[in-house]
Amino acid sequence: MTAQDLQTLLASTNAPLLVQVLPEEVFAARRIPSSRQACVYEVAFLDQIADLTSDKARAIIVYGAGSGSLDAKVAAEKLSAAGFTNVTAFDGGLDAWSAAGLLLESDGDLPAAPLLSGSFRVDADESLIRWTGRNLFNHHSGTLRLAGGEITLRDNALVSARFRIAMDSIACEDIPDSAINQMLIAHLHSDDFFDVAHHPVAEFVADSITPLTSYTDGTPNHLLRGQFTLRGITREIEFPILVATADGKRLTAQGVLDLDRTQFGSVYGSGRLFRFLGKHIVNDHIHLHIKIHADLKS
Repeated sequence: MTAQDLQTLLASTNAPLLVQVLPEEVFAARRIPSSRQACVYEVAFLDQIADLTSDKARAIIVYGAGSGSLDAKVAAEKLSAAGFTNVTAFDGGLDAWSAAGLLLESDGDLPAAPLLSGSFRVDADESLIRWTGRNLFNHHSGTLRLAGGEITLRDNALVSARFRIAMDSIACEDIPDSAINQMLIAHLHSDDFFDVAHHPVAEFVADSITPLTSYTDGTPNHLLRGQFTLRGITREIEFPILVATADGKRLTAQGVLDLDRTQFGSVYGSGRLFRFLGKHIVNDHIHLHIKIHADLKS
């Protein structure tokens, strides 16, 4: 279906129900005339359609952003699966309609992404690291808290980043028996693993920050490389990180990495360094999911 085909259908006596399947703010800013709105990204999408029509035989045309976006295709599939029998996806969407020189209705501009500039102080209460440690037959998972830090951006590009981890905050979430849980925590606190009594804080300081050019929304947009200090030992590490904001005043950064603990003196249970470990073997790598919230300094 071309934009001209759709224009002809909309001008016919029995015009189809035309539904834009993008969020309300996009609908307000850009829409084909006579459109109604139901957001395919919401779990209530079918309920929103039901508010528009209860006739499952009615002709419905759905459209979204256009090239490279699956919104209309997915909407049509959902409607067909729900029993609607006359659904068509206008795959060209807003892009094709606009490219054909046809009128778009608008109540304002599309919301612009906030521009991030300045220094942001890490909110230690809201930030969190989730860890997973494994061996061949089992795994444990839990959390670590941040002890502080700072991230600086200029025109949405990261300039510097550093954060500290409170190693004495380590917690395990998957062992319900409190005695066994505390036994594991004591083991992780000991010099077998993180020697928390002597090294209560770990720290990462970025040396270089490289913007990634091939990212999409929701995927990492920077590569951090820097010095990580754990148990008093400093090594260079790198990992991708996604930095975004909703309002320009609070940013969220998240990254995922697998850290080789043996490079920092935590050698307990390493099959690379010990023999005949049996059930005591522990993977060398710890999986970390880091999520940082930081607020713009006033």
